[in-house]
Amino acid sequence: MSPTTPAESARVDPVKLTPESRFQFRCHPGVSCFTQCCRGINILLTPYDVICLKKRLELTSEEFLAIYTQPHLLEKTDLPVVSLKLLDDEKKSCPFVRDDGCILYRDRPTTCRYYPLGVASLSHRAPDGDNAFFFMIKEPHCRGFEEQETWTVADWRKDQGVDIRDEINAEWTDLLVRKRSFPPHIRLTEQAKQMFFMVSYNLDKFRRFVTESSFLTRYPVDAETLERIRKSDVELLKFGLGWLKSVLFNTERLGQETPRQDAPDVSGTE
Repeated sequence: MSPTTPAESARVDPVKLTPESRFQFRCHPGVSCFTQCCRGINILLTPYDVICLKKRLELTSEEFLAIYTQPHLLEKTDLPVVSLKLLDDEKKSCPFVRDDGCILYRDRPTTCRYYPLGVASLSHRAPDGDNAFFFMIKEPHCRGFEEQETWTVADWRKDQGVDIRDEINAEWTDLLVRKRSFPPHIRLTEQAKQMFFMVSYNLDKFRRFVTESSFLTRYPVDAETLERIRKSDVELLKFGLGWLKSVLFNTERLGQETPRQDAPDVSGTE
């Protein structure tokens, strides 16, 4: 699974890169292709991407999702995810890109931060461990590879802040990987998918679901945890993903995980 989905015209280098692998690249306003990689792309958003972007734009989860995203089912998992909604212009541009760069650069999505790298791992629990599998994405127009600055994969991840983002998103990515490993005939109900989507992306709705429904009577939460999830979206996300795993996956049967077909009712929480 890769958070980076290159344009169809891009060439993906099949060489497996490790955190110690070196490459040459630099992107800046002086390169002739500047901002071209921000057009005609598919930017899959992670839960933490949505947290950062909605906060920066001073929007609720519902507002951000409605204005800036389009939902779809992730291939091989049948789980709902969102991608950034591109502008309906000739170049299918990112809504936040201008000729002089990204207006939300400090809070840009994980996909943008990884570029020109892609990542495909069996699990993101330890992205710098033995299971880490990185690769290079080379688009024909990109002149960044002609620059002289060199990096290791590990240095690039740290410089771009994806190491922190991968850590926050690790449990979410792990759920995607686990679901993908099950036989194709095992599918979640629509209600379970709605629950996955709510926890992953609509944290404002999930917070209401936890604090304003009968949730706390069915799933007791200690006072300290409750206080943390009331105040912090990141803490709420971590809590929600742990709860989601326990609800959607049965982890007690012979130590193996089997996705549950049922799910708590999430209707009426709009």
